[in-house]
Amino acid sequence: MHPRLNLPLTIVVLCLILALAMLLGVSIGESDIPFSRTMAIIGSPLFPVAHDWTPAEESIILFIRLPRVLLAALVGASLAICGAVLQSLFRNPMADPFLLGISNGAALGASLVLVTGLAVGSGIFGVPVAAFAFGLLTIIIVYELARVGNRVPVTSLLLCGIAVAAFMSAGTSFLLFVSGENLHQVVFWLLGGIAGRGWEYVGLLLPFVIGGSVFFFSLTRPLNALMFGEESAQYLGIDVERLKKLILVAISLVTGAAVSVSGIIGFVGLITPHMVRLWAGPNHRALLPLSFLVGAILLVLADLTSRLILAPNELPIGIITALCGAPFFAYLLRRRNREA
Repeated sequence: MHPRLNLPLTIVVLCLILALAMLLGVSIGESDIPFSRTMAIIGSPLFPVAHDWTPAEESIILFIRLPRVLLAALVGASLAICGAVLQSLFRNPMADPFLLGISNGAALGASLVLVTGLAVGSGIFGVPVAAFAFGLLTIIIVYELARVGNRVPVTSLLLCGIAVAAFMSAGTSFLLFVSGENLHQVVFWLLGGIAGRGWEYVGLLLPFVIGGSVFFFSLTRPLNALMFGEESAQYLGIDVERLKKLILVAISLVTGAAVSVSGIIGFVGLITPHMVRLWAGPNHRALLPLSFLVGAILLVLADLTSRLILAPNELPIGIITALCGAPFFAYLLRRRNREA
């Protein structure tokens, strides 16, 4: 952690920025609702008062915009904290939540349901359930392929993840080729987006975000030890192989849940930990909570941008994150190379 960083104060400031970004996301949209009225509508379930808004405005704020903004924050936070943990596990700044093929597996599952109409789960949860299940199946396959006895070498895990991801991507490409009239649905899901997602999706993702984040926050000491290599961590009494398994399971669950409700949204898990390390340092006691908050802020703002840039039409969030993330990542790489 950077010696000059006041972690509690930084967390408070980022929480305030996140709250402001979320309020902007709820206030701004195709229907023009004043900021003060938006605040009153949000507070009305807790503090019933006489009001001057219409039922339509209340419905837009409470049942369309608010769950969407909360879902954007949860997805961004999930991908960012998973990216920070994976970069430490692999000791590789290029690692992100999609490196192990989880997103490609989820994409194959979702595409299968969208193209074939296969009944999975119930109602609106058909696509998320299939995406989640295929994401978990992918990490199981990657883990078994990479396992050597009771050990899972990080390099083998990385290479197997790339190979399995390519196989899953080929399956998705085939489904796109034969999708016919469902092509638009599949492509829009693959590009990432949370349009039309209600409170049920928030409820679906929230337990994974809370559980996964609490687990990751409990690993700050072993993750700090892993930065110096697996042998050093073992000398400190850390069961590295067991830690790998626990981390992979947790990341698979959290990433799979996030991808299942939002589609594929790239660069958030890759860029956010880099941004945080630049000013907070590599200590996971600061890196994890700050990545969580910054990831949430970035995706809430990306979602707002996706709604405004071509209003009244909206772009998939994955396009916004790629347009902003790719140049920024190139800048980080050049800066890193100059400093090396």
